[in-house]
Amino acid sequence: MTKIGFIGLGLMGAAMVQRLQDRGHALTVLGNKTRTRIDEAVKNGATEAKTARELAAASDIVMLCMGTSEQVESRMLGDDGVIAGMKPGTVVIDFGTSLPSSTVMLGEKVAAAGGTYLDTPLGRTPDHAYEGKLNIMGAGDKAAFDKVKPVLDDLGENVFHLGKLGSGHTVKLMNNFFGMTVANAMAEAFAMADKMGVERKMFYDVVSAGPLHSGMMDFVAAYALEGDTSKLAFAVGNAKKDVGYYAQMASDAGVESMMSASANSAMAKAVDAGYSDKMVCEMVDFYADKFK
Repeated sequence: MTKIGFIGLGLMGAAMVQRLQDRGHALTVLGNKTRTRIDEAVKNGATEAKTARELAAASDIVMLCMGTSEQVESRMLGDDGVIAGMKPGTVVIDFGTSLPSSTVMLGEKVAAAGGTYLDTPLGRTPDHAYEGKLNIMGAGDKAAFDKVKPVLDDLGENVFHLGKLGSGHTVKLMNNFFGMTVANAMAEAFAMADKMGVERKMFYDVVSAGPLHSGMMDFVAAYALEGDTSKLAFAVGNAKKDVGYYAQMASDAGVESMMSASANSAMAKAVDAGYSDKMVCEMVDFYADKFK
């Protein structure tokens, strides 16, 4: 049986670990600040590692699901990092949303140590992860990707290989820039409906009957109309980071992103107002408060 090490049991990571355990995989885990999710994984049969180096030494595949490039690098590098402990032939998979430049740098270091690094960021929500219905945007060495694809198929409904290392994170940043820009526009529109005395449901019924109807619209509407945050369980702080990474990626490529500036500015103000851990759909409240 392939031995899997999983680092980062946040909302998405914990759901993925549960899915892998449900599919019969043996896991070693290393968590974040939320102890409850680690305890649940251990209760279900996982082994807890003390360091990333220890986890890598016990694993054939190392998976990371973390928030920032800096966090990924902190687990990969150094005396207690994944690279220091991994065996030749290990495949390391970064499920997070990282800067492509960081991904390429880590890929070179992993290759020098005898392993292979893949960037495979995710689409959809933790609810989809529990069901094995994620969208997985894989990139990197095709032979290594094919080797781990049966495991990825346990996690994802749509598993793509997008090309050279870094392509997955590039596509994911474009995906999240687009998604978070749309979500913020929809959230503001619901708040504007309040300001102008139009019923939210009436506004939604009209707009959703036309070509603007989308899954993202429905995710925001679930909160705006019913108070349901589960359809878009993605924190504002993480969304701001991703849109900021998109703008940085554009800058690194020698161009300026114009469309990302508005969403990035709004979410930065929301974070300052205490919204960092709230879900993106709750930006409806942020805009509504601003319009009072």
